[in-house]
This record gives sequence, C-alpha cells and structure tokens, in this order.
Amino acid sequence: MSVPVPPPPPLPVDPASFRKALAQFASGITVVTTRDGEGPLGLTVSAFCSVSLTPPLVLVSLDAGSEAHKGLRESGLFGVSILAEGQDEVSRLFARPGREKFREVPLETGQRGLALIPGALAHIECEVRAAHAAGDHILYVGEIVALAVRPGRPLVYNRGGYRRLADDAG
Repeated sequence: MSVPVPPPPPLPVDPASFRKALAQFASGITVVTTRDGEGPLGLTVSAFCSVSLTPPLVLVSLDAGSEAHKGLRESGLFGVSILAEGQDEVSRLFARPGREKFREVPLETGQRGLALIPGALAHIECEVRAAHAAGDHILYVGEIVALAVRPGRPLVYNRGGYRRLADDAG
C-alpha cells in the first residue's frame, strides 16, 4: 500500500523573475484614454486583447491606483489607440503620470468625445460592460461602440525595448 505524497509547496515568484519571463512576450502598445470632470486622462497600456466577436468586446488592464482607472470608473467609457511603428515617443509620453501630457501632443476627438492619438493604426471606443479586480489591477471589458482603422505597422515592445516586425514580403 502506497502512502500519497503531498505535492511540493509552490515556488515563490519574485518580481524580477516575473518581469524577466513576461518580457519574452512581444506586445503591441496602446494608449488608453478616458475622462473625468476635469478633462482627459490616459496612459500607455500593453495589456490589451480581444475578448469576443459577438458582441465585439476588448479587455484592458489598468493599475487600480492610476488616475485613468478613476476616470474610467466615473465615465464608463474608454478609447484605445493602437500605436503605429514610429510612435515610440507617444508611448513614452503616456507612460508618465499626470495630465500635462495631453498638452504635449495633438489629439483627435472620437465619436464619444474621447481623446485619441492621431496616426494610430486603430481607434477603438468602448463602453464598459464589466470590471474585475485582479491583484493590483482592474480588468475592464468594453463593448466597442465606434472604431476606425488605417494601414501600417504596429509599435511592438519586447525585452525592454521597441522592436520592428520583419518585412512582410518574402
């Protein structure tokens, strides 16, 4: 008769190893915008993905302590600008906290009145359908209510830097 052996305890995951592992995943870069009573809010977000085709749903993950999270909760709306190759500076600008960044770049206004980044490959405007707490972030699921797309190459981030896709031809 064998005695069951309990599984070993899970290994702790230190933040440096976690970041190093996730840095191996190449990601597109977006700027997510919303607004509150004082005006536009926004930040650079790589945690963005599609959820459903019918209805058209996307997901963004925002730090629960961010200004944008508070504005999104208040307005129930968010815009996603999928950045194009060459928009590295916009990505860096929106990675900074505060509202000053909105004075440093010209913006477009979406159909729902959200600030959107000119030259982005896509503009997606959403109404929040669900919000889920997940660690120190909030996962927002939004239903797409307006969108626009243009051709071009995406801004890609991998291993701590911006990267370019290989040429599509051949």
